[in-house]
Amino acid sequence: METARDVLTALARRHAFGDLEALIGQGALAADGRSAAVAALCAFGQRVLDLDAEDFGMPEEAGEVPLDLLDRARASRMPQAPREHPRGALASLRPAYRLLLEVIAIRWHRRDMAALVAAVHIAGEYLPMLAWEPVLGHAGDPALIGSAVRGEGSRFGVPVEPGSARMCDHTRPERSACERTLRVAKEPPSGWRAYLDRQHSQVAAALGDCAARCRTPCTVMTRLDDLVRADLSDRCRLAADFADGALVKLRHAAPVGHGFGVPSPEEVQTAWTRARRSLSRHPLGKSALADDDSYPLPGLPAVFSAVAATDLRPDTLLHDVTERITSTLA
Repeated sequence: METARDVLTALARRHAFGDLEALIGQGALAADGRSAAVAALCAFGQRVLDLDAEDFGMPEEAGEVPLDLLDRARASRMPQAPREHPRGALASLRPAYRLLLEVIAIRWHRRDMAALVAAVHIAGEYLPMLAWEPVLGHAGDPALIGSAVRGEGSRFGVPVEPGSARMCDHTRPERSACERTLRVAKEPPSGWRAYLDRQHSQVAAALGDCAARCRTPCTVMTRLDDLVRADLSDRCRLAADFADGALVKLRHAAPVGHGFGVPSPEEVQTAWTRARRSLSRHPLGKSALADDDSYPLPGLPAVFSAVAATDLRPDTLLHDVTERITSTLA
């Protein structure tokens, strides 16, 4: 016969942190130091699983979270003020992509396809910024990006004069976002947060277009060494192919998109198979996808690694939260 502790442990191993916290709140575990510790870990784990990045690494109302776990989450946090330190995901997107890979795998095993598709969509939006990170030395931090994109001959964020020939392929929203990113570090926290919510992903797309699609490159690209520029363009083209692929497009069939359907695991697998075929037409994608791995969507870590120009493997942050919970329950 299963005991209450067996049920709680099973929920923890399924990363069902919200359900576990609710049961503890209803008295499923004796009200002692262990229940408070588990409740805090559950609240933290659920926040990370939900990709609530603006609050990563913040104290939990349910209780105190171990500092080592908080610090690992902070590496993927989006700073909520222009001068906040550390810079988290603006310093590097690599920890965030490792976490995304862990979250996508967990959502797959839980058969939570709507949340999986949402995580894949987030990954697709910021993938061009991940490609630019080795060139910029940061992940598009507005406080630092100016030196890489301003200057004579740059059209980055420059308004198009009425009646003049259009020389930049950026859309109007992208131009607006690029102009904003060059000044938002001097705005109050409310303006900074509004920029992150609505425009930072458009800056990522604009930078991707600069490297992968621009027909009349300006000094944003021409100032780069030829080998660096060629490598960046290759990685941004792969990022663009991923964002335009069948897996990311599943978002529009899910509640997080414009419809009311939720894709089945079989539909997700089929979409990823189609996306892999498309990505394999790209030399960099073909090389990345040459070997299958044990990841639920085989080859996805390899594609992210190819775009990032470094090895990206799924994080173990949520797995480690589960281990802390189960050891406390024991």
